[in-house]
Amino acid sequence: MERRAYTNRLAREKSPYLLQHAHNPVDWYPWGDEAFEKARRENKPIFLSIGYSTCHWCHVMERESFENEEIAGLLNEHFVAVKVDREERPDVDQVYMAAVQAMGEQGGWPLSVFLTPDRRPFSGGTYFPPEDRWGRIGFPTLLRRVAQAWKERNKAVIDDARVVATAISTEPVRRQGALGRVAVQRAVEQFEASYDPVWGGFGHAPKFPRSVALEFLMRRGAFEMVEHTLVQMAQGGLYDLVGGGFHRYSTDEKWLVPHFEKMLYDNALLARAYVQAWQITKDPFHERIARETLGYILRDLVAPEGAFYCAEDADSEGVEGKFYVWDPREVGNEGILRVAPRTTLDGEWKKKLFEARSRRVRPHRDDKILAEWNALAIGALACAGAALDEPSYVAAAERAARFILTTLRRPDGRLLRRYREGEAAIPAYLDDYAALADALVDLYQATFKVEYVEEAVRVAEDMIALFVDPNGGFWLTAKDGESLVARPKEIYDGALPSGNAVALHALARLADLTSREDFRTVAEAAVRAFASIVELYPAGYPHLLSAVDRLDGPSRQIVLAGDAPEMVRVVRGAYLPDAVVVWVPEEGPDDRTRRAIPITKERKAIQGKAAAYLCEGSACGLPLTDVRELEKLLALRR
Repeated sequence: MERRAYTNRLAREKSPYLLQHAHNPVDWYPWGDEAFEKARRENKPIFLSIGYSTCHWCHVMERESFENEEIAGLLNEHFVAVKVDREERPDVDQVYMAAVQAMGEQGGWPLSVFLTPDRRPFSGGTYFPPEDRWGRIGFPTLLRRVAQAWKERNKAVIDDARVVATAISTEPVRRQGALGRVAVQRAVEQFEASYDPVWGGFGHAPKFPRSVALEFLMRRGAFEMVEHTLVQMAQGGLYDLVGGGFHRYSTDEKWLVPHFEKMLYDNALLARAYVQAWQITKDPFHERIARETLGYILRDLVAPEGAFYCAEDADSEGVEGKFYVWDPREVGNEGILRVAPRTTLDGEWKKKLFEARSRRVRPHRDDKILAEWNALAIGALACAGAALDEPSYVAAAERAARFILTTLRRPDGRLLRRYREGEAAIPAYLDDYAALADALVDLYQATFKVEYVEEAVRVAEDMIALFVDPNGGFWLTAKDGESLVARPKEIYDGALPSGNAVALHALARLADLTSREDFRTVAEAAVRAFASIVELYPAGYPHLLSAVDRLDGPSRQIVLAGDAPEMVRVVRGAYLPDAVVVWVPEEGPDDRTRRAIPITKERKAIQGKAAAYLCEGSACGLPLTDVRELEKLLALRR
């Protein structure tokens, strides 16, 4: 029988993920009052489905269940069905992911949660097959059981929901305390214990390229593990040898068979890690991978407005990886290209393969623009542009920053999270503010334009005003944000660094640049508040511990004064994770720069010669006017 055409309320939305479900026979609602009022009025439980547009198993569950008229009939009869894009609403995702995990289920996407009409969760899981199989309950069976429980054991279900809601809304008791070198060293030891000395990376399959863990280990001097991992990841499979850029994770220990989805944030963070590896080693291999990865972003994810799209799907034409794999008789390795360590495809072959692949049907691209993810790309491009002396990267970072600071800002100055098809919407979260403040510092370091420091300060001040917890740390949602059954506060550093960790980095760097000790005070209060949680398993918080490592030492500034292009080149090419770099023109700083960066007031060129001042805390060394002496001193301080 020919499938009937349907259109539901999601057709009015902007999210690519919600629009993918706009023609399901399920009577979907977006998250909002209309759905909750219907649930209350009809006394129906809510079925909440959370995912994102490039999620493979979300596609599978849609094809198997949400496009199935019989299953859709069960949903429509017994539930109010609500769809949420986790990338637009990380607050909703975090709250209900925590609920599912509190129920003893494994988290993941699609996330499937059953709620009372007042939005309290009482049951849930992730993907469910369309019938009972693989030892898993089928989705129709589950729907019938939940509907029956709601009708026959309603009070017990509501009581269970209250227990779960209480569990996820109650913050764990945190012992205020110091968090310093001991936790940092324990994290290094835990990474060493889980390190794979053959294939690199940590733990067993599936393997994720935890960029923030690699950055943490670089700053702690554990570079052998980091470099081996970076080389192994770039041999092909996880890394796209033809078009550049990294897939989301590897299904095997060898980084060979990936989950083929490509995310903006992964590629931004990995490009930054390879740039830092180049700063340490000056190995052209690391530079090449960084450039190819950024080249992928600038070719395939850049929007006409200058900002960056979110991701590309794993699937094309309904098949995972079809765009990327080749005839095994031609390339071996299950149809996935792979090369020996530190090598690359022959240039002519690479060009031919790229042209041949370009004629295929491309995977779906999620073309929404998110403030947080764009900020990560801005930071990566600014850092790479400065270190590799590539002005085009810095220009691309500035274009994207202008877009975020104008189009994703309300007239009152408040940031917005998402832009798509002319609409900027959704009040920004902690993660957006923190990443943008940090990226603006990177842009200052790459351009020495004082307006980026001023903007970073404004964003940081707003972040503190809107998100800070007086007891330490930051909430994900603003003080005037939507009230959910719990107010999330995230510190775990996974594929993305936590908003709290990024906030600490931004505040520490701004304190060093602007001499704003109030920024440092807020950061140090957060560290004390999180100490008892982080100490349980430090390796779960590498980006936060990188900030702790920075805060534990004195502030460090490098002030360059005068006509100093060679000194600028040397400093930008060095690996200096704890220093901020400031430049003072030969005629001295203007009033605007003096106000924004007080350390510039007393630094100047020496008798017409460019000078470099290396400062720690409140003390600066004697000025250096010899570039070679500066190189030697920077090498010692790394």
